[in-house]
Order: sequence, then C-alpha cells, then structure tokens
Amino acid sequence: MVSRSLGLGDFVTAVPALRALERALPRWHRVLAGPSWYRHLLRLAGLRWEVLPTPALHVPEPRPRTAPELAVNLHGRGPQSTAALAALAPRGLWTHRHPQAPHRPGPPWPDGVHDADVWAALTTWHGVPADPRDLRWPRPEPPEGADRPTAVVHPGAASPARRWPPERFARVARDLSGLGLRVLVTGSRQEAAPAERVAEAAGLPQGSVLAGRTSLGLLAGLVAHARLLVCGDTGVAHLATAYGTPSVRLFGPVPPALWGPRRDGHLHTCLWSGRRGDPHGTELDPGLALIGTGEVTAACHRLLEATAPGATGTWTATPESTLQKRSDRNVSNRLSGHIGHEATHRSRSHGAG
Repeated sequence: MVSRSLGLGDFVTAVPALRALERALPRWHRVLAGPSWYRHLLRLAGLRWEVLPTPALHVPEPRPRTAPELAVNLHGRGPQSTAALAALAPRGLWTHRHPQAPHRPGPPWPDGVHDADVWAALTTWHGVPADPRDLRWPRPEPPEGADRPTAVVHPGAASPARRWPPERFARVARDLSGLGLRVLVTGSRQEAAPAERVAEAAGLPQGSVLAGRTSLGLLAGLVAHARLLVCGDTGVAHLATAYGTPSVRLFGPVPPALWGPRRDGHLHTCLWSGRRGDPHGTELDPGLALIGTGEVTAACHRLLEATAPGATGTWTATPESTLQKRSDRNVSNRLSGHIGHEATHRSRSHGAG
C-alpha cells in the first residue's frame, strides 16, 4: 500500500516512484490510498493500481482487512502519516527518517529539492531504484477540434497567492488569439467565473471557456495536444510535463526548482521574480505580481517559435527511461530490514510533518 492523498501535481511528481514499485513488484496487489479520482490519473499514466478512496490530505485509517505486506509513505515527511501507516500493521514500512521516530529507518528528509526527487530517492534508498525524470505519460486520443492549433490558458490555482490576476491572463489570451491560435480557458467549476472574465476581456468567441466542463480525461487530452499551455504554479502544469507540451508557467511564492518541470527544460519557460512567500497565502503573492503581461507574451512568442514544427531542437518522443528491474522475491527479501515508520502530510513548501 502506498499513501499519497494529495492533489493533481502531487500525483504527477509521485509517478516515477509508483512506476518503480510497479516494475519491482509486478505480481503484487498494489493499492494507492488517495482521492477516488486518482483512478483516472492512474489510467492516464499507464499504471495498474487499485485506489483505496482516502480524503485529500489524509492517510488511510485502520480497517478490518489483511495487513499490507509493505506500506510506503509518499504522503509526507512524518511523523503523523508514518504513525497512521504503522497502525495498519504492515510487515514493512518505507518512509523518511524523523527525529520523533528514530527507530524507523529511512533517508533524511531532503530540503530544497524537486518533489519528484524526494519520492524517487525514498524508494531508491529502500532498494527500488527510481528515476525522477520518468514522468512521461502515454499520449491520449485527441479531443474534438485538436486538429486546430490550440493554446490552453488556465488562470486558476489552489490558493490566492498563486493566482495571477485574470485581467493579465486576458491580455495574454488576446495576444495568443491574435496569432491565430484557438484559445481555450480551463479550470474547475469553482474557477468558472474568473475564467469567464478572462474570455470576455480577451474577446474570445463563445465556447472558449471550458472551466467546470471538462473531465480529467478531457483536460489531459486538451493539454496533451495543445500547442501551448499558459498557467500558474498549479496541477495542470504538471500535465504539460507529462505530455511534453510547451508551457509558460508563472511562479510566485515557490521557486520552479521545487515544483517546475523536472525534464525537457527547452519545452517550458518558468517565470519567477526570485522572491519566496507563503504558497497558501490569501492574497496575491508580491513576487507573482511583479510578472507583467509583456514578459509573459514575449515568453509565449519565443517558445512558440522555438517549438514550431520543424524548428531546431523541437522535442521528439524518446523511449521511457530503463531502470534496473528487481523481482518481487528480491524486494520481499529486503522487507525484514526495512520496517521503517515515519511520515506526515506535507505542504508545497516541503515543510509539513
């Protein structure tokens, strides 16, 4: 059982670790404790796991069922999440070392590294090597209208601190429309109102707003086949990483080194003022506010030109990275020496316990 009950971006950055476990334990019954909608992401990522529905930012509760052979804490640094997994009485528990649980073996929590590296390094330490760049997903079928060059503009984010103003997104959307691109504005149902404001101010045609009207599968298909994604530091950005879609991303309180694209840097432009702040703040982050529309439109133009069909350096598909495969027998033999217990729910700043 793996615990990872967080958001969209958190799921994507855990994919290298999940893939490594799947390769190492191909005949095991694998369970991911996470939100029920993770089952759609597992399918999109080409992973074969059962989902144990667990509310976001929670860990699985003990229940009358067979104890897991192995529990893996991909949820946080501990100690709360580790204690919750330990309550399931697994034979082995893989997690980070924590001073409040010194009897649990594991690597120290790595501050200041990309989220994908955190979890790939954890499974590697415990004997299952993972490549943090193993983030590519199979490309889904194109949605209707995908034959038209499309720019996806996603103005929303989980917290106000990471939401660039809608009027600025509108100016960018208007510029992209002027280049001949079909511009679609996406978001959740709760983000429909600002998405409508973006489309109206940009002068986009009716039907351009898809906020609250897309399934995860449709959103993934739109991003996978888009010519460009423009967004903030939010979950949909990680879909651009997964599908190799060119993107311009606006960062505020958290640097792109922690939550930006982990691979294919030539396909993604991350704009950041260099100032840190509170990623969960209730007001627009001052650093994010420093990013102007001219800077964003210029970045879009450069990236569109650099990734145009036939342009030098345009990305082409490469095979998935190959990693050493270990049999379930080999991994099982390691369990007795890796009965660690630690973890807890984490934040985007890698700080929660």
